[in-house]
Amino acid sequence: MNRSNYDGDVATWSPEGKLFQVEYAREAVKQGSAALGLTSKTHVVLAALKRSHHELSSHTEKVFEIDSNMGIAIAGLTSDARALATYMRVECLNHRFNHGHPMITGRLVGQVATKHQQRTMSVSSRPYGVGLLVAGFDRNGPHLYETDPSGLYTEYHAIAIGSRSQSARTYMERHLDSFPEASMEELIHHALRALQGSANETTLTVENVSLAVVGKGVDFKVWSKSEMEPYIATLVAERGAAQGEEVIVEDIPLDEQGDEQ
Repeated sequence: MNRSNYDGDVATWSPEGKLFQVEYAREAVKQGSAALGLTSKTHVVLAALKRSHHELSSHTEKVFEIDSNMGIAIAGLTSDARALATYMRVECLNHRFNHGHPMITGRLVGQVATKHQQRTMSVSSRPYGVGLLVAGFDRNGPHLYETDPSGLYTEYHAIAIGSRSQSARTYMERHLDSFPEASMEELIHHALRALQGSANETTLTVENVSLAVVGKGVDFKVWSKSEMEPYIATLVAERGAAQGEEVIVEDIPLDEQGDEQ
């Protein structure tokens, strides 16, 4: 089967039952730098790895505030994310004006997913090439959702998307039982440790990390560099200690390593 016969527009199905334009949009999400979210009983933390397209340029923002109780982290095309963020902000403002209280997180995510899905049915448009992690806190508690270019959305306790996100997911699966009772500070430490796994050999700094928190008694806020610095310093110290232990093991004299030769 020649794929090019079926990927000219988003409305053409392949014999395998696939929409290749949607598959390509998902690939754009996979190629984006990693973003993740974790929830406890009281808070949601978003963290993302920022990229710099050139050594003379600034890092691309990855976390955006939507309302005082809601925000997003993104993986994929930042321009598509900005368009969706603008839509979400307008919907939140309209809801506050008409009803006098913040919008329920799940309701807005459903509307965004509908916009995603509508882009999969028209030959005159393309799917959004971005995945969103939507963190919110409302009368039902903390929430974390992922949206997909196909229009699918799912609520998670913890999730990571983007390039090399499997390492972060593995870390979160191992520590999932500790998340519900974790404090905000503990949840932030978990988020940064998981993100370090996706960063591979890149050292996390206040320049290449975006971090945001929302929860009980805490409005959504993207943290400044000075606010992140103590947590980043702790992570760097942990990595240094772990590497130091490895060096000590390697420096053991051969005559003290036993009889294994």
